[in-house]
Amino acid sequence: MLSEGSALSAVFEWLRQYPVAFRLIGILVVAVAVTLGYLIAKRYLLRAVAKLVLRTDTQWDDALHHHKVFERLAYLVPGLIIHYGIQFVPGIGENLSVLIQRAAIALIILAAAFAVGAFLTAANEIYATHEISKTRPIKGYIQIAKIVLYAIASIAGVAVLVGQSPLLFLSGIGAMTAVLMLIFKDTILALVASVQITSTDMIRLGDWIEMPQFGADGDVVDIALHTVKIQNFDKTITTIPTAKLIDGSFKNWRGMSESGGRRIKRTINIDMNTVRFLTDEDIERFERFALLADYIRDKKSELDNSNRGGKVAAGEKINLRRLTNMGTFRAYVVNYLRSRAQIHKGMTLLVRQRDPTPEGVPIEIYTFSNITEWVAYESLQSDIFDHLMAAVPEFGLRVFQNPSSNDFSSFLGSRSAGGTS
Repeated sequence: MLSEGSALSAVFEWLRQYPVAFRLIGILVVAVAVTLGYLIAKRYLLRAVAKLVLRTDTQWDDALHHHKVFERLAYLVPGLIIHYGIQFVPGIGENLSVLIQRAAIALIILAAAFAVGAFLTAANEIYATHEISKTRPIKGYIQIAKIVLYAIASIAGVAVLVGQSPLLFLSGIGAMTAVLMLIFKDTILALVASVQITSTDMIRLGDWIEMPQFGADGDVVDIALHTVKIQNFDKTITTIPTAKLIDGSFKNWRGMSESGGRRIKRTINIDMNTVRFLTDEDIERFERFALLADYIRDKKSELDNSNRGGKVAAGEKINLRRLTNMGTFRAYVVNYLRSRAQIHKGMTLLVRQRDPTPEGVPIEIYTFSNITEWVAYESLQSDIFDHLMAAVPEFGLRVFQNPSSNDFSSFLGSRSAGGTS
């Protein structure tokens, strides 16, 4: 009865009679080993690392996991298996075996470079959590280090593939640098811009950006090496060279969308001739306004306490603190905005009086809507100011408006009627 070793030897001897089949089986074994090794590293080792990271209280391992440092290290496993396993495949030939080993080493170099690059990004994120990062940021240095790292890794990988020294490869490239830069100037600029845009996450597909110098105001629909396409809101397409996004400035509205709030900033100009103190009848009337009842009650108590004990000259109420119709209107606007479900409760809500102008006293409403979609946002903003402008006369105020031809006609008509009587 044959032992296990003898049986295995007999199988190998039998397979050697069929070299092609023997070679294919060897390649298949290496392929299966590569697949299993990668799956084990990806599914089991990485999951174990993720669970371990979640259990710790430190931040650095969370940053490493978030930026996929361990996931990139998993690509080292296939490279190592190919490099050491291909030499055991029978009949593959020395030249082909060396070429495959070189490709495996190049894969290992690139995987290691990407892992180190992710580690540098994680290191910057960890550094940003410290107070010193606000005055001494290192993001620029990290980006330079990553560019140098990827350049060295690329040169080393190509040098390994062609079987030459990296120094010899660099000297050959140096002689062609001037010619290459002249021929591929635009491509190099676009490539550098694309890398910067991607690494800094300046724009993404679907972002709403404004670039007035190019007439662009719309959504990003395509990001290519040389150009970025913007579909404007009138459905026209603006094509912008990628490098111009780095050279110039543009506004990206993504922050507004991600924050969940869109700013409302608009003024209502009040005719300053209509600003006055409230009478007792006005105060009694405003107490019946649901949005002003608490305000009037609190202000009456505050003013009574402030004025108590004060001596007022006969008929000189100016010496007392009193409510005004404009101040009461501002309080009404604040309470009205707070009562609207579409106003973001976690962001700034401000109703303020700006410097008087020849067009009246501006009352500025500064708040945020929790609706960011354009059409719904504009509808909400219009509803709010429809209500507020209609409410202005309730406070004895008047919205300022420059005289129109109808105003002059009415004035001249009244003067003519008065003159003929």
